Amino acid sequence: MKIKLDENIPSRLASFLRNEGHDADSVADEGLTGYDDSAVAEAANSAGRFLMTQDLDFSDIRRFVPGTHPGILVVRLQAPGRQALHDRIVALLRDESLDEWEGCVVIATEMKVRVRRPDTPPPRGAPMP
Repeated sequence: MKIKLDENIPSRLASFLRNEGHDADSVADEGLTGYDDSAVAEAANSAGRFLMTQDLDFSDIRRFVPGTHPGILVVRLQAPGRQALHDRIVALLRDESLDEWEGCVVIATEMKVRVRRPDTPPPRGAPMP
């Protein structure tokens, strides 16, 4: 799978992902550090890359409608240090199938994974795509 790591995800995770057979790059690799969410989303979308981030803005399914992008993983940890983030994402990749998250918005905490699939109805009051 093609993956893009946001600037708030440990860059060493890219090496792990490549060793697992994924095509991984980062926002920093493209010189997009500090750019707004729209620019990051556009870069990931245009390259067909699944985005991994801590930025809660990407969990807004009214803005990032499932099925309109390659997929987004938002990792939300109580204590999001570099090692904790790395370990949680590695555990997710070992326990879950990234291919099943294509086009989805996924929110992962220490204990839970919530997947919003393209066929999930929007929340009440959300504009239709």
